[in-house]
Amino acid sequence: MIPIRDTIPHRRAPVMTWAIIAVNVAVFLYELSLPPQDLERLVYMFGIVPARYSHPEWAQWMGLRVDNYWPFLTCMFLHGGWAHVIGNMWSLWIFGDNVEDVMGPWRFLIFYLLTGLLAGLTHYFLNVDSAVPTVGASGAIAGVLGAYFILFPRSQILVVLPIFFFPFFFQLPAVTYLLFWFLSQILGGAVAGLSSSQVSGIAFWAHVGGFVAGVVLHRLFILPQRERPRRFQRDEVGIEGAWAGWP
Repeated sequence: MIPIRDTIPHRRAPVMTWAIIAVNVAVFLYELSLPPQDLERLVYMFGIVPARYSHPEWAQWMGLRVDNYWPFLTCMFLHGGWAHVIGNMWSLWIFGDNVEDVMGPWRFLIFYLLTGLLAGLTHYFLNVDSAVPTVGASGAIAGVLGAYFILFPRSQILVVLPIFFFPFFFQLPAVTYLLFWFLSQILGGAVAGLSSSQVSGIAFWAHVGGFVAGVVLHRLFILPQRERPRRFQRDEVGIEGAWAGWP
């Protein structure tokens, strides 16, 4: 299922969401300008490579500094292809504005980066011997989804499901769509872990870690009620009673 939009308009311009998207797109365009060898080097230098920290001899042989932890931050702004960056930025575009409304731009930025860091750490601890670099904003975006899951469960998500090249459009409650997405990440991580190589092109457990971090930590970043522009409507109840009377 591919999300198209949600039913909640943002209450003020989501400048930080737009800024994050702009930075990601700018970095991706820079990646496209690099020759393949330089791009591979960039990904290894600034992506998360768990073996870099668990196997220091290998890291030194590869020319990677063992005491450099910046990749847990910089990996969030690198992407592996057009589908990767478009999919991530599209999800952030749909869900980020409403979470930013509740948090304000600077709190939202700190929340985004923190959940991204926790997603990266989750990936590291569950793939400690992997020499495959991991890049992408999806761990941080999963944190945004986790916050949205709690704050706006009654929002409706318009999705499209392609079946034999025919698109089927329908709406789902946000709580249903995001719970399905979260469970699919757990299943994907479990299946990937059963493979002999234990290597997957998708960092499922980073998604799980980011989502859980968003669910747990979002309350620490919510603006006081007096600083919000207006009250929520019925389908965007927010923390004032989002789950009251559910379903």
